[in-house]
Amino acid sequence: MKKFFVRGSWFLVLRSSARVVRSRLSPRPWFLVFICSIFVHGHAACEEPSTKNQEPGTGAAEVFRPQAGKFPPLEKAKAYMGQLTFVDHANRRGSIRVSGGELFHSTPPHPFAMLPYGMARYHGAPADLRDIPLGTMLYGRFYLPPDPDLSSVPVVSGGKVTNPSENHALLLEDEPSFCLREGKVWKLKEVELENKQGMILASREPKEGGDGKEGEQRMSIDATTCIWRGREKLGFEDLVAEGLWPAEGKKSLGGLVVYLGITWKPAGTWERRVGNRLHVSDIWLDETAMQRATQHQIKVHRELIRSRWMPAFVDAVEYGKFGEATVTATLFGGMDPALYADFKKGVGGQMAVTDANLKHSEGWVSHSHMAIKGSVLDVTKQDKEVAPGSSGIQIRMKVDLVVEGFRPGKIVRIRPMNWPDDAVPREEYTAGNKEERFPSPAIFPKY
Repeated sequence: MKKFFVRGSWFLVLRSSARVVRSRLSPRPWFLVFICSIFVHGHAACEEPSTKNQEPGTGAAEVFRPQAGKFPPLEKAKAYMGQLTFVDHANRRGSIRVSGGELFHSTPPHPFAMLPYGMARYHGAPADLRDIPLGTMLYGRFYLPPDPDLSSVPVVSGGKVTNPSENHALLLEDEPSFCLREGKVWKLKEVELENKQGMILASREPKEGGDGKEGEQRMSIDATTCIWRGREKLGFEDLVAEGLWPAEGKKSLGGLVVYLGITWKPAGTWERRVGNRLHVSDIWLDETAMQRATQHQIKVHRELIRSRWMPAFVDAVEYGKFGEATVTATLFGGMDPALYADFKKGVGGQMAVTDANLKHSEGWVSHSHMAIKGSVLDVTKQDKEVAPGSSGIQIRMKVDLVVEGFRPGKIVRIRPMNWPDDAVPREEYTAGNKEERFPSPAIFPKY
């Protein structure tokens, strides 16, 4: 198995065919930093998923679990990638077919759950699991379940490469998100077409050049591959008509710089190299096309958060008279700056109790059914290093009535009063039902 050391801001393990690509973590922006210029630094050891953070009794030297109400250190996370195969968006969980050494089509899906402050990114923008198509290849950072007894996915002990014990995600991101954050692009070397399907030879490299070039990969393309240029959506026939691609046969592309969307699908053969080969779902031919995709996804996620409200950890509660209190909370990170900008000193708002899967847990129909009104007394931003999952933005809000869920370490959702007060779908609230609050992992098959 060949190994390539690649500079970048994430330790990752990328397996394609028999190759392994590793990169180390170097100081780069994180989550809100992706957009807001708040910086986080750290370094992670380059280890296989089966050698670190395993459950007790497996021979591991170290076991780390995130604590309730605290953002975990990045260097304690485990990195792996895989194909998104199942999504239960209402409960923020799903399954990933983790990349490993065996034939990919024989690898059973591995269940995962998003941490409360965990974020997904799609097309270089914040996303919800519902936004990411099944089949997309994702890079992730994962921890052990914070509380195994309350995990909404099966708890794994003695994890293997494709079945790691770390299954609670801090971050999931698709190929364009990874490349945009790392300053990388794909360079197309050659295309070969036959009967509207074929292969692309490409390598991922630093956009500005220098060290960090990875080995070449052959990936499949077909009539379902979307090609984007500026404001246009193109097909194979358009590139053939312009003379950029051949109608049949091979053609050199001379290192054409693009962004790629990457998936996996069965290749119709049992041969190992082909069975693990990746597939190109999208090609963005220029920066304008990629930026348009990013801006659209930013808008999609922004409207989702406005309608579901901003999640936050309760840091402290100062009790007043007659049930009043001042609640200090840290807003979760990785979202559009326009959302954070709405939290200003003096604005009115509402705060509601939320479960670990970010469903509102008290009342019916909407958060406001049992939400408590108040006003924002102060908004502060951290100048120092921001922990992964945190925005670094802390608010103090005086509420008319303190309720049980407004306790340090608990999760709440908050809205400025200029955000919508809409009903949410029934699957997105629990109305205090314990069985719904902690969904059983029995939904996941045992392979």
